[in-house]
Formats: sequence, C-alpha cells, structure tokens
Amino acid sequence: MKFENLEHDCYLVTGCAGFIAAKVAEFLLDSGKQVVGVDNMNDYYDVSVKQHRLAQLEGRPGFSFTQMDLEDRPATRAVFDSATIDCVINLAARAGVRYSMENPFVYMTTNAMGGLNLLDEMQKRSIKKFVLASTSSLYAGQSMPFREDLPVNTPLSPYAASKKAAEVMAYSYHHLYQTDVSIVRYFTVYGPAGRPDMSVFRFIKWIDEGTPIIVYGDGTQSRDFTYVDDIAAGTILATKSLGYEIINLGGGNQPVELNYVIGLIEQHLGKKAVVDQRDFHAADMMATWADIDKAQQLLDWRPKVSVEDGIAKSVQWYRDHKTWLATVNV
Repeated sequence: MKFENLEHDCYLVTGCAGFIAAKVAEFLLDSGKQVVGVDNMNDYYDVSVKQHRLAQLEGRPGFSFTQMDLEDRPATRAVFDSATIDCVINLAARAGVRYSMENPFVYMTTNAMGGLNLLDEMQKRSIKKFVLASTSSLYAGQSMPFREDLPVNTPLSPYAASKKAAEVMAYSYHHLYQTDVSIVRYFTVYGPAGRPDMSVFRFIKWIDEGTPIIVYGDGTQSRDFTYVDDIAAGTILATKSLGYEIINLGGGNQPVELNYVIGLIEQHLGKKAVVDQRDFHAADMMATWADIDKAQQLLDWRPKVSVEDGIAKSVQWYRDHKTWLATVNV
C-alpha cells in the first residue's frame, strides 16, 4: 500500500518486528520513505514469528534495523544519532491484559518509561511528530460506542494503566515543548502473521490441529475486530500535523461476537472447534465498539476489510505457512 503526500521522510518505527509495526514499516517503505526500525525481540511470544515479519523488511531499500530496548537510554540515544529522524511512531509495547497481571513491572517500564525516553530524545533534537499506539482497554466501564472524549481514568489492568501513563506523558511533552502528538487507540487487531497469543491466530491453529480452543465465558463477548492493514493505514495517516489528538481506530460497525468469528474459522478450515470453556476473566471486557467519526474527519480513514474477508485472508496465510506454523508455540 502506497501513501501520497506524507509530511515526513524518515520514520523511527519502534517494535518493528511486531504485528502492527511490521505492516506500518512495510507501507512506509512502499511509499518510498526511510524507516529506522528498532525492536528488542523479546520472547513474550514465539520469537520466530517476529523473525518472520522482520525478514520481510530486511534488505529493502530505505530500511535499517537495530535490536535494542527503549528502556536503555544510551541505546535509544544512539538510534537517534544514526539518522535524521523527523517522525517517531511508537509501537513498541508489552501487550496482553491477562499477562500484565502476572508481571506488571515490565509493562510499566516498557510502555511508560520507553515512551518517555523517546519523547525526551525528540525534545532534545526538536523532532516534533510523535504517534503513540494505545488501546481500547482504557474504555472499560464506559458506554458504547466508545468516544475519544470519554473519561478513561479507571483502567482495569496494569496493561491499560501503563498505556494511560504513556498517553499522559505524551500530553505533558505536547504542553511543554509543542510536540505534535497523535494517540491512536486500537481495537482488537487481527490478520496474517498476527500475535500467537491472540484469539484469531490461536483459534485457526488449534481448530485445524484438533486442539481444544480456550474460550473465557460463553463466547457471546464481542469485539470491534479490525484488520491489520486498516490499522497500519490509519496509523500512517495519523503522522500528519494535528496538535494533540486521541483517535480511535476500530471496525466501526456493530461489534462482532467471538462465537461468530469461531464459526467463520470453522467454515474456512472445514473443521469444527473443540471448545474448552473457562470462567470469564475479571480484567476482560464483555464488548468493545469504537466510534470512528473522528478518524474519518481528521484522517479520512475508515476500515476497508470486513471481518469475513479478514478471517478468510488470515486462514489462507495460515495454510500458506502451515508447515512452519506447526512448530510455533501458542
């Protein structure tokens, strides 16, 4: 996917071996831009998936990669010294609501301190544009569809709390140093080469293998499933000068029940799922639904890929890489 009239030439994309960031980097390179990619390649999930994504980027003109951790201030400084960066897209984060309850400290240091290190280097170098990936998990307990002006002051998990901290710090740098900030709140991203710890990846693999799929609750919980290409496009469009804005990127239609998604996967695989039903998790939300009017107004963005088409593409990617994926831990 190519983008015309982007305002910047050299983009720092953090977490570039991650699910969304790899697609953002791909689209920026398609558009003739320079991408400085960094990732610490941690083992939160099977590193071979990250290596697979990174392999699609390495060797492309305009792309450079450094394995480093944003919590390492000297290493972060060295990355900024390596190129004339004029836009930072911070997609490096520890993700996952449930795991954040087991290890909250790494979420705070990565998601909050990592962002602060980026903002501070930007301020020292007069780099003005910062895009921060945030989460729909912040809307827990609010009425739907979720609007960006809802008060999100009671995060229900360390993951959501760390993302809120990153948002607040970004606002401070906007206020003090006129950093131009776009915060994009994502809603249930899925697609080819997705995260193995997320439901769509796991369900495709497990249903095909005959392994029971774990469903928390009765499967009637619903999500605003959003295809990765659409999310990457919205993230790139958010690199324009906006001042300080929080923007939802989600499916935008009625949220989709998990049982419906399972049915689509069963249909495309030609196999029935074996369901291991567990109690609904206290840190989870029964439903998410994005109001995306702001994204349409500010970015001229709406998702293009339906959940039906997106699941079909995800299953096809699985089939194309099935031999390798048989070895991937989920």
